[in-house]
Amino acid sequence: MTTSVDSERTVTVTVNGVLREATVPVRRVLSDLLREDLRLTGTHVGCAHGVCGSCTVLVDGVPVRSCLVLAVQVDGAEVTTVEGLAREDDRGGQVLHPVQEAFRECHALQCGFCTPGFLVTIAAGLEARDATAEITEEEVDELVGGNLCRCTGYANIKKAVRHAAATMRDDAR
Repeated sequence: MTTSVDSERTVTVTVNGVLREATVPVRRVLSDLLREDLRLTGTHVGCAHGVCGSCTVLVDGVPVRSCLVLAVQVDGAEVTTVEGLAREDDRGGQVLHPVQEAFRECHALQCGFCTPGFLVTIAAGLEARDATAEITEEEVDELVGGNLCRCTGYANIKKAVRHAAATMRDDAR
């Protein structure tokens, strides 16, 4: 089998604040770049059709289904995965994002397979809204509506969204 010169490309992407480079087949999807090439396995692939939301990551701050985006499309972009939500504190330790903390406190996961997609989607949604405003039930439903969970029934996930929104509101004051 012969390979075309154009069958692979080198992509440079900033992932979770770190500049990374990989040479990938032009048809490799972003989720495979993250998991296989960069060994960041927090992004899960559930349906591989963009339906379940498990593979959601942020590309330049916007939630995208990484199973639907080609790696070459993010060349030069900034990608945030679930591993990048936590921040470093002044002593070099990790501080969980308020959404991560809320999921822990509200018991908002069971098997955990869908959790990375929920965390990234909800974090982006909460950060994009007016943090000083009370969150509405419609907003909560909107934030969780694009991700599928087969274990929880969503009650504790919604509770975690409300908890994280309240924490972020208190922090904004």
